Order: sequence, then structure tokens, then C-alpha cells
Amino acid sequence: MTRNAALRCADRLTLGGHMRIRTTAATTALLIAALTACGSDDGDPDEKSSAAKPSTKQVDCTDEYLSQKEWMDHCAEDGAGAGGDGTEGQATSLKFGETYTWPDSIKVSIVEARTFTDYDSELGESAEPGDRDFRLKVKVTNGSNQPFALDSLTTLVEGATNGGEARVAMLERGSDPLEGRLGAGVTATKTDDNALKTKYGRKIIVTVQRDSNDFSTEEPPEFSGTIKD
Repeated sequence: MTRNAALRCADRLTLGGHMRIRTTAATTALLIAALTACGSDDGDPDEKSSAAKPSTKQVDCTDEYLSQKEWMDHCAEDGAGAGGDGTEGQATSLKFGETYTWPDSIKVSIVEARTFTDYDSELGESAEPGDRDFRLKVKVTNGSNQPFALDSLTTLVEGATNGGEARVAMLERGSDPLEGRLGAGVTATKTDDNALKTKYGRKIIVTVQRDSNDFSTEEPPEFSGTIKD
């Protein structure tokens, strides 16, 4: 009990604070007992103890069958949500090479972006004036226990310096697009071809979206990097 609380309590034990107390041993003992009992008074907010917090529900964040709500409530800031490469939690602003993991254990990473010049002349491929064709390498890991449809992933590429949005490019040689299914426990690196006006520079942001209502409320991951030659 604090000094001020003790004084207030002692004051209540006198008649308006003016009763003279004899300083005998018996009186002192009685006063100490009264003050001790008064100290348990819950009327003083300074002396109240904090209410016990309810126990936190234990959730296995690696459970593939965990509902979206449970994952968001208990695992959104958990280390189990990291991509296994040191990225923190479920951060959505990432760099090329870092990994994002969805609650169902599907992982994605933009490995790199490189200028594409290996055109197939027989197909009439060539760069349009003022454009820079480039190829993204997209790494996908299926950490779930069932096949994953690769075409449920789509990318949006934007210039990170002074605006601009890339358009889809159809480039044949070395192409391995996000198509078909990826088996459980399998990792694959696919390609995604784009073209961006050279006036928008080489720095880009790649947003990876999933065509699924299960994750419509989540912020899609964004990967920032530079188009290299």
C-alpha cells in the first residue's frame, strides 16, 4: 500500500481526522491491523491488480487444414509464416529472391528479371520500338498435400521509377509459362514474359496474385527488383 493510501485510510479511522490516538503498544497494534485491513480495500485504483489475461489458444501454424480465419488470428506474425529464407512473417513487400508463403503452404518467389533478345525470327518475334522485352523467373513450391494449378497465379508488372505498366509478351525460346499442375512437395521455376517502355526504366515491382476466393482478403505479395541484361 502506498503512503498516500495509508494516510487516507488512517484518516477514515478517526472522527473527521481529529481524534487523538494514544501511542500505547496496544493502540499501535490495533492501528497496524486496521491499516492492513484497509490496504485490501479495492476502492483505490492505484492498488488494483491487473485482471488475469485469458489463455492464448495454441494453434499449429503449419497445419495445412487450418482455416483462413484461424491463421490470420494466430499465425499472421508467427515465424512459421516466413518463407524459410529469413523473410519476416507475412511481409508483402519483398525483394527478388525472397519468398512469400500463403496459408495453404504454397510459396512463391521472383528469382530475377532479365532482358530478352533471343527472338525467333521464323515466328516474326522482335521488340516493338521503345519497348524492353524481359523475362521473369518465378519459383513456386507446392508445400501442400495436393496438386496445385499453376495458372491460378498471375503477375502484374509496374515501373517503380516514374510509373508505367508492362504488357504481356509472347516469347517462344526457353519459355516455360505458369501452366499445368505442380505436384505436392514439388518446386519448379517457371517463366513469365513481359514488355515495358524503356522510358519507365529498369526498376520494377511484380505483384503476384492468386485466382482464388480463399485469399481474396489478403494483400498480394509485391517483389521489387531490377531488369538485368
